[in-house]
Formats: sequence, structure tokens, C-alpha cells
Amino acid sequence: MSYQIIDLRENVGGEMNKVNHFETKLAPRYDDSDPDQEGNKNVVFADWIIDGKSLYQMLKKYDFVPSLGWGTEEEQQESIDYFLLKQLHPVLYYRYPILVCPWCKDEDCGYVKGKGIL
Repeated sequence: MSYQIIDLRENVGGEMNKVNHFETKLAPRYDDSDPDQEGNKNVVFADWIIDGKSLYQMLKKYDFVPSLGWGTEEEQQESIDYFLLKQLHPVLYYRYPILVCPWCKDEDCGYVKGKGIL
């Protein structure tokens, strides 16, 4: 089994800066005119907008999508509980997958993780 784990600090400009504004916005994996959508799953997810910048667009080269806003109700609630630190991840504890496989959401396919801070 091989998968990719990405460190956000290396991919969004070095040091992690203070977030001044955070919101989520429904977004598709591909625009209607994107030729890459052919043969791919065009999942709609809750993109993370951090200080006006899309996390998905910043890390699009890894072909993962945000874990919030799609999947079964149980998967969505689990993602929300990890994000709000209501539940520890069974393997990652205070870290949680924020970007996951766009096909299945399975962590064995790889993910980008974040660290929850109380």
C-alpha cells in the first residue's frame, strides 16, 4: 500500500500564518469546461476558503478534495466532529484528514492532514 501525506506548511507558503477569515463554499472538482473532467468523478464538496483563498485550488496538484460536504451523512458528521475536535481520529488523534481521495474518501488512498489546536 502506498499513499501520499502532504504537509501543509510546505505547500501554502512556508510558515503557517494566523487565519483572519475562514469560510466554506460548495465547489465542484472540475468546471464544466475543464477537459480533465472526462473519465473522472466530479464530486461537489465544501471548499475551505482561508483569507479569501481556496484550499482546494492551492493544493489541487495533489488531486485530493476537502473532506467536508460530501459522502454519506455518517462520513460528513465524522469529518465535522474531527474538525471541531469533538472526536479524536482513531489513528491520527489530534490530526485529521482535511483533503481526501475524490473517488472514495478512503484514507488508504492518501490525504492531506491538519492538526487541531485547542
